[in-house]
Formats: sequence, C-alpha cells, structure tokens
Amino acid sequence: MLAFRSGVLCESLLILHVGDVYTPNLVLVFATFYGGISQTLVGMWEMFLGNTFTATLFLTYGGFYLSYGAIYLPQIGIAAAYSVDGVLTDEFHHAMGIYLGVWCLITFLFTLGALRTTIPTIFTLVVAVGNFGSLSVNAFTGSSQFATIGGVFGLLASFGSFYCAMSSLWTQQTTLSYIRLPVLSIAPSNV
Repeated sequence: MLAFRSGVLCESLLILHVGDVYTPNLVLVFATFYGGISQTLVGMWEMFLGNTFTATLFLTYGGFYLSYGAIYLPQIGIAAAYSVDGVLTDEFHHAMGIYLGVWCLITFLFTLGALRTTIPTIFTLVVAVGNFGSLSVNAFTGSSQFATIGGVFGLLASFGSFYCAMSSLWTQQTTLSYIRLPVLSIAPSNV
C-alpha cells in the first residue's frame, strides 16, 4: 500500500507546485522503481498467498506505474512521438486524457470489488477515482482547476493508502508498538 500511492503523492505535490518545483521528472523514480517494480513483486507474492483481489490490484497498478514511467522515458520515445520541436502537442495531452480516463475506469471497478473490505481501502480507491478523473479532464481541457483538484485527490488517496499500510503493520500481532490504527470493516463478521 505504501508503493501503491507514493508515486501519486510525489506527483500530486509536483502538480500543486510545492517548493516551486515545476518540472515533474522526479515522479519517474517513484513510478518506475518503487511503484512499478515493487508493486509487481508484491502482486506476485499476494497471488502465491491466495489473495486474489490484492494480487490483481497490485499487479495492475504495478503495470500502471511502469507504463506511466515509460511514457516519459526519452529512450522509449512515446512523448517524443507527440511533440513538435520538443514541445508536447495537444494530441499528447488528449492521449494522456484517454490514458488517465481508462485508469479512472479501472480504479472504479476495483472500488466496486473493494466494497466488502475496509473503509480506509474504499476511501483510498474512491479518491483515486477522483484523482484519475480530474487529471483526465485536465488533460483534455488544460484547466488548472482540474489539475489542482486532481492533486488534492491524489494527496487524499496517498494518505488513505498510507493509513491502510500502517494499520496492517501496527497491530498487536506484528509489532511491539503502542500505536494502533482502527480499521472498520464493511464485510459481515461471518464472511
């Protein structure tokens, strides 16, 4: 869960221009290595353990991060194919709008699948839908308001994901820590 939204946390902070940073290249490190490779490995381990939903979720978003990083890697040339004299065209932004819109749909489907899990997991996925949807609209319209909204949704999704991760780590069975985070389950107790 930490890798799931760390890349989005970095991207959201860059979208909101925290620290007056306007060049988003830093997100490639998170997208490729932490988000992409780590989540793919976790997804394979989850599948081995028989956790089909989390395996599918982590493998899917591992693929998302690897593909997102690939878009901006100059060696692959995807962004260059949509640029004229080194400047990205409207066609690139519209293609990114389609790409992010598809990921909004995928995340929505995962949200439906998560309805019998925990409130923090559902919250994370719902605001991730808002994140992808807002950034998709921003890519089509160029509206800075949608970029800001997408950045805020990304921050919320990141913190929801971090809460999920820490609530799984900080338990009486796994740590000697005095910190315990409540996780409210939606599923009935007999499931």
